[in-house]
Amino acid sequence: MGRSPAPVFASRLAGLAVLDPSGERVGRLADVVAAPGLPGAPVLGVVVRVRRRPIFVSAGRLEALDDQGARLSSARVSLRRFERRPGEVLVLGELLDRVGTLSPAGERVRVNDVGVSRSADGTGWCLVNADVVPAGARLRRDHRVVDWGDLSGLGMTAPDALARAAALGQLRPAEVAATVMGLGELDAAELLGALDDERAADVLEELPEDVQARLLRRLGRERAGDLLDAMNPDDAADLLGEISAVERADLLSAMEPEEAAPVRRLLEYRPDTAGGLMNPEPVVLPPNATVAEALARLRKRETPPSLAAQVYVVRPPAETPTGPLLGTAHFQRLLREPPSALAATCIDPSAPDPLAPDAPAMVVAEHLAAENLLAAPVCDAAGRLLGAVSVDDVLDALLPKGWRSARDTASAEEGP
Repeated sequence: MGRSPAPVFASRLAGLAVLDPSGERVGRLADVVAAPGLPGAPVLGVVVRVRRRPIFVSAGRLEALDDQGARLSSARVSLRRFERRPGEVLVLGELLDRVGTLSPAGERVRVNDVGVSRSADGTGWCLVNADVVPAGARLRRDHRVVDWGDLSGLGMTAPDALARAAALGQLRPAEVAATVMGLGELDAAELLGALDDERAADVLEELPEDVQARLLRRLGRERAGDLLDAMNPDDAADLLGEISAVERADLLSAMEPEEAAPVRRLLEYRPDTAGGLMNPEPVVLPPNATVAEALARLRKRETPPSLAAQVYVVRPPAETPTGPLLGTAHFQRLLREPPSALAATCIDPSAPDPLAPDAPAMVVAEHLAAENLLAAPVCDAAGRLLGAVSVDDVLDALLPKGWRSARDTASAEEGP
């Protein structure tokens, strides 16, 4: 069993580079955002300075955080200016120099620095220890490192909604959605507001569209834009399709332009067609990509399981709508080839024709069932790849309207 990486002190992180998965610099670390008043003292994310603008990157996007800086698991970040929410504490800006009590002796100590590391279950980050000095010491020579759990009385308490969100931290998004369905609208909005953007977006995607719309109105335009940015484009389009044209235009303008663009394209199609159901961000590769590159893309945490079963090889450009689709390479075939081989040599020669964007949902379902596919490409008349429609999207469209409400209500009544 591998050892957990050593904690890194927050003061050493200040000013270090934040890199995207390709190694390109996004910005520099400015601070660490934590909720030290909650059990486990979770790290909620980091503040990154991008061209003098402070933005927030949630902990779920941190692949690595050490004395070399931070590496992100995804290149997608919101460039909205960071604003601290209730219950959040800036480690460098607010936590250092606080005086607390050290157990079991009750000694008063001053926090000199705070150690950050992976949480015990490996799913997040947390505060694990602190470098402290006696509270009355004028010189900081008599310092020592203590466990974070041994410190108390730092004057930090968690709001109810944030504490409730932390208590639900280990549940699947569908289970949190069931809890949300059992709350009043105001309490549900407060709970959703206490979650980070990616987690809140995952929970929203499990709720009926009419409930999603009501909760977004409660959260306000700016936060609603953040959550829509974090949602899968097809789910965001489904939600926006349920509200008035005026509200839709307002929320689209609240989104980051690059996040809104694929959502706008999806809204051009009827929601019960392949174009309306597809995800416009499947795994797309150029003809010269290797098998190793293809498998690395499929392993990315943010890739939905149904879309991680295959890659689509296209002529440039590789962003949808792409150049002409050359074919589909399935995950199992890629596993059987050497890493240096070209992914294009793994294209399935017997793959069926792509779906047209105006294909009805029932035709899409029959296509996936007949060909035993988890997902299928959607192309325009010129053969350009527009996206991929997956079996879970089709099931969602064909099940009776309101099925999520009935399931979530039943789950809430059964309890944990």
